[in-house]
Amino acid sequence: MPRRSRLHIADYPHHIVQRGHNRAACFFAEEDDQTYRHWLGEALANTGAALHAYVLMTNHVHLLVTPKAAEDIPRLVMAIGRHYVQAINKTYRRTGTLWDSRYKSSLIQTDTYLLRCQRYIELNPVRADMVRDPGEYPWSSYRANGLGASDPLLSPHSLCLELGDAPEARQAAYRELFRTGLDDAALAELRLAIQQSQPIGSERFLRQIEQMTGQRRDARPRGRPRLEPDGPVVLPGQMELGL
Repeated sequence: MPRRSRLHIADYPHHIVQRGHNRAACFFAEEDDQTYRHWLGEALANTGAALHAYVLMTNHVHLLVTPKAAEDIPRLVMAIGRHYVQAINKTYRRTGTLWDSRYKSSLIQTDTYLLRCQRYIELNPVRADMVRDPGEYPWSSYRANGLGASDPLLSPHSLCLELGDAPEARQAAYRELFRTGLDDAALAELRLAIQQSQPIGSERFLRQIEQMTGQRRDARPRGRPRLEPDGPVVLPGQMELGL
């Protein structure tokens, strides 16, 4: 199956996934998670992108990011990858690649899917049977979004701010969203979109994206898909960067 093109559009939230090469580990000790967070913070500051949710798993990472410009997404991923791999190779006296050569990116319709995507990201350690409650996992955004812990990496999305008038009310409402996990249909939909680097949203949203890009922009089951060009798709006048 040919690789789907990635779509980067300014001011839209993007679900980003990057996996270890051949699904091997990319975090080996707590110090590595701290190192990744440091370079993630540097990349966010340099690009001006806003991070709403994240989780660092043993062999992959999830980020939910809204860029100010289309090129912010590949720049952010490349900057983190370059500095983090250098640090890991130096620490463990290793050489070569650490990440898969291509990251996955899925454009998210805000109203319907943003909070669903945040739940998907922050519940990763629970689904992996690493913890029973997302608040027990130290390397995700849940403790900040749901429990009020300080996390300078995060910029809450306006949709999260609408959950309550005060921080305590917003956090309580956020925790309520996690009382149940995502059902199988929601999981499958999010996974298909990120696997194929396609937008996720309503039919109207997908058609809007299609009109903006001139391409069919919906995730489809494996089969005989229509060929699409490789590399990220950006709007006219915006910069195109591959990774």
